Amino acid sequence: MAEVVIVGAGPVGLMLACELRLAGVRALVLERRAEIGDAPKANGLGGQIVRVLDHRGLLERFAAESGYAGPVPGFPFGSVPLRLATLTDTALHVLLLPQPRLERLLDARARELGAEIRRGHEVVALRQDATGVTLEVLAPDGTRHTVPARYAVGCDGGHSTVRELAGVAFPGTTDTEVLRIGHFTGNVTTGFFDTPGAGPLRPGWNRTPRGRVLVTSLQPGVDIVGVREAAGPPRARGALTLEEFRASVRRVLGGESPPLGEPIWLSETVSQARLAERYRAGRVFLAGDAAHLFPAGGAALNVGMTDAVNLGWKLAAVLRGAPESLLDSYHSERHPVGERTLLQTRAQAALEHAEGENGAALRELLAELFAYEAPLRHLAGVLEGSDVRYDMPGSVPDHPLLGRFVPDFALTTPGEGPAGVAALMRPARAVLVDLTGEAGLREAAGPWEDRVTVVAARAPEPPARALLVRPDGHVAFAHSGPVDEAARSGLRAALAHWFGP
Repeated sequence: MAEVVIVGAGPVGLMLACELRLAGVRALVLERRAEIGDAPKANGLGGQIVRVLDHRGLLERFAAESGYAGPVPGFPFGSVPLRLATLTDTALHVLLLPQPRLERLLDARARELGAEIRRGHEVVALRQDATGVTLEVLAPDGTRHTVPARYAVGCDGGHSTVRELAGVAFPGTTDTEVLRIGHFTGNVTTGFFDTPGAGPLRPGWNRTPRGRVLVTSLQPGVDIVGVREAAGPPRARGALTLEEFRASVRRVLGGESPPLGEPIWLSETVSQARLAERYRAGRVFLAGDAAHLFPAGGAALNVGMTDAVNLGWKLAAVLRGAPESLLDSYHSERHPVGERTLLQTRAQAALEHAEGENGAALRELLAELFAYEAPLRHLAGVLEGSDVRYDMPGSVPDHPLLGRFVPDFALTTPGEGPAGVAALMRPARAVLVDLTGEAGLREAAGPWEDRVTVVAARAPEPPARALLVRPDGHVAFAHSGPVDEAARSGLRAALAHWFGP
């Protein structure tokens, strides 16, 4: 029997399967689709999740399949450009990787680790009691069977069946505009389209009185064209056609459609801003789009996949004997992150919607403001997710690293030579990095060595004398003073809170 059943084999569900398997948990993934799709719903990852992949030893492997991996010199906030290259340190990391390729890489990694993935299996019913969850599943041959588990996690998207079956409300709003996106075999790439009747289109979003048209490219030979306009009457069911796409572009431009190449993929969507009222309903959890939908792009996978990393180690810890109450911290930590991301993406959407001279004035003034280092650095942290700071009960609260994602500083361990903190996080275990040169903290952590890796190390410029890093990379204990009884007591309290007595 699986200990955890994950519903949905998108990037979030597959990342969770990897995390659970690293912790030795029997994980089963159920996916309604028969196979991985070809639709590039997302063009890559941006934010903290890129550093998390480095923690798991996956960044180099994934970057080999990517068009670009690393910090970016600029990024849009709504339609206002952020000139990140002016900052003295790295502010925002991206990994350009179309979603189908990302899913295939995560699928391969999950299978390597021993996760079972069943495609073509649709969850149609769910019940739970004090000991477990039972899912009713429709198999590819049309038969129904039940799947028992200790816990279930819905990673099944914005129209989540798991969320509905668990009775979790999903309040929010739906946009008044429709977005149509097309990927085309291109010969224009980052150049200009010369559109009869509308003039040339510059790379990026082009505004008209009737909407906006996007022209860009993220890989050679593929043009991305998008169009936003007020949602009209509902169109007939079925896939968006090339002629419907061209007609939408013509309406917004008030002229001819640009010379598009052969369509690779076309889609139509209406943005939503929604947040699940709770991320936990008994033994059922929500992650990714099942828990939140954001009205501006660029945040969904970063937040969703870091949801999975936060939840995975906690499920594993409880299954191995940690207090059940640990699972409540998934909602208390991640729901505010969803709220915060909803706030900033609503702000971006508002900037996009602001039209006419008033909208232009707002964007121009904000562009001036964002040129200053302090607001630029703040917004870069918001987009990266590096502004996330969890409450850490049981620890001295005034250390600047406490609750934050651990910085990857260089260190040397006995017998191992030079390394970095990221290299210590590969097994997805908690790590106590002891830089004191004394035995006091290591002795205090001794009773937890079955759950926490204790590493004595040296570092030229350490940010603290000791750090307890949770498997998700967040600092649960940080100490820079003497190794006295207060320090040992604080460490023991943090260890007991997060990893059990």
